[in-house]
Amino acid sequence: MNRTTAAYAATSGLPLPKRPAAPAREACPPLPAPVVRDLRERGGHSPHALLFGPRDLVVVTGLPGSGKSTLMRRTVRARRIDSQDTRDRWDARTPSWLPYAVYRPLVRLAHYAGLRRALRAGAAVVVHDCGTQAWVRGWLAREARRRGGTLHLLMLDVTPRQALAGQRERGRGVSRYAFLRHRGAAARLLRRVERGELPDGCGSAVLLDRDAADTLRRIGFTG
Repeated sequence: MNRTTAAYAATSGLPLPKRPAAPAREACPPLPAPVVRDLRERGGHSPHALLFGPRDLVVVTGLPGSGKSTLMRRTVRARRIDSQDTRDRWDARTPSWLPYAVYRPLVRLAHYAGLRRALRAGAAVVVHDCGTQAWVRGWLAREARRRGGTLHLLMLDVTPRQALAGQRERGRGVSRYAFLRHRGAAARLLRRVERGELPDGCGSAVLLDRDAADTLRRIGFTG
């Protein structure tokens, strides 16, 4: 795994590698070797910005309560698709006595429909990922490659205790079963990324701990 060098830490922005677009009638070239940037354990001395190519897609993943939605709302300077936003809209127009489990399938359907519309529009997008739906990352990787861009993974690496505290702070949590499922999926993905084994079609990954996430001020796209 390639750890980020001190030169990156000293700059305000960290540009991520992007693959040049191929002519429409030519076969797509092989993907370059994936790159892993580890910004953990820097005590806040990490980049203030992460910049991606204009045709790229970015996935933010981590445990429930790790701060994905908070990070996206605070830093993303582009189109963002967050399942939490979709849930909030549905919560606002459904009776308070109706359990979320009843309309959760509709929330997920609306979320993926919104994501599909954003992708069809051709915009650069930052997407919230719960971490347990590998097919979503596969879908995004294919879409990024089709448009001549790259899929990038931003992973929030926080402890289960920090994630549970985050759920308490926002006043909304997941069941113990669901959390254990997320915890297992996140741990497996983190181990793979630390070995430099990124999900299929993913061109780079950035590992963030809580300090690095708090230091970040911008997630954007060039061009």
